[in-house]
Amino acid sequence: MTTDDNSLAGTRRWAIVLNALAALALTASLYMVFFYAPTEAEMGVVQRIFYVHVPSAWVAFLAFGIVALCSLGYLWLRDERLDAISVASAELGLLFTTIVLVTGPLWGKIAWGAWWVWEPRLTLTLLLWFIYVGYFILRGAADSPERGKRFAAILGIVGAVDIPLIHLSVTWFRSQHPEAVILRPEGPQAAPEIVQTLLVSFLAFTLLFFGLLMVRYGLERLENRVEARRVRSSLRPSVRSASGVG
Repeated sequence: MTTDDNSLAGTRRWAIVLNALAALALTASLYMVFFYAPTEAEMGVVQRIFYVHVPSAWVAFLAFGIVALCSLGYLWLRDERLDAISVASAELGLLFTTIVLVTGPLWGKIAWGAWWVWEPRLTLTLLLWFIYVGYFILRGAADSPERGKRFAAILGIVGAVDIPLIHLSVTWFRSQHPEAVILRPEGPQAAPEIVQTLLVSFLAFTLLFFGLLMVRYGLERLENRVEARRVRSSLRPSVRSASGVG
């Protein structure tokens, strides 16, 4: 078994462990969301979207942060494994950003009376989604796979600049979006049951992200290996012809 085979076997083991832990944490989170956390006085049951919306945003930011770091490493080292992590993390980042953009309007309809409001945080989050859609368009539109990877890596790094802007937009600009109720200098502005449930949801979504990342990373490595073998096999006839071997 080669080193690459050992690496992929290790990735599969981590994927199994992390996804099993994520399943347990998600089960605990769902129980706490529906049976432990109190119902919010003003918005009622709809406020429970909070336990999906906020952890999804955290995971999306984490995913795109990983994209930026691995893209920087790829541009420096040209290590295909870093590119594989980048593309896997970007796909998951888009998935969780989509969840944010779906659950946000569902919550906003009750809180603001409108499905969508062009306020800073929502607008910047939508921009983040479009940036990483562009990441995949760049990968596929370049005239060579290597060039596509480089262009996408640059966009992956630049796009991450939007993440702190999203986080700080509520305090920098006048906004309808509520300010943080948990991560506050003076302490959480929420009941202990709400804080505990949110923390368990954070843990569950984070474990789910890393479990899915291992699965997607392993698939990307296998796809790269198959593509490399296909290219080598297509070059062999040309090599034989050039050397005069029929």
